[in-house]
Amino acid sequence: MDPLIRPVRASDDPELARIIRTVMTECGASGPGFAIHDPEVDAMSLAYSAPRSRYFVAEEGGRILGGAGIGPLQGGEAWICELRKMYLLPIARGRGIGARLLAHCLEAARSFGFIACYLETLHSMQAAQGLYRRFGFRPIDQRLGETGHFGCDRFYLLEWATPCAEDPRDPAAGAG
Repeated sequence: MDPLIRPVRASDDPELARIIRTVMTECGASGPGFAIHDPEVDAMSLAYSAPRSRYFVAEEGGRILGGAGIGPLQGGEAWICELRKMYLLPIARGRGIGARLLAHCLEAARSFGFIACYLETLHSMQAAQGLYRRFGFRPIDQRLGETGHFGCDRFYLLEWATPCAEDPRDPAAGAG
């Protein structure tokens, strides 16, 4: 049976915080400049209830295996979202669960009107980088926005449309 992919609930917050901190520590991402220190880690359901944001969890037999989220890129262009806090427990890796979470995030991003998705990761997270490339993300040379995650050393961008003179956030753009 495939794990259920569903939106985050408040009751998931303690377990998600544990998973995020466990996986980030496992990857050597526990020092300054990493997402492990973001205030939202302890309240994912609240953080992702913000406009144009969504967080999904993978659940199997009542157990949360990990999650991934999408939201506006802080300090970035309004048309770029950020893939955030995509972490899976070891028992969930290599089973296609990450691909399913990523697909849900990108679908939500498109529905929110984003036309590109940015992410930051570590050179050591090779399997994750392979997944991102399979989805069409391309490596870029510099960080975008102001995430505060200066510990990350790999940056990727996926564009499914290109910005134009009209503001994609303006519902009146193109009307008339």
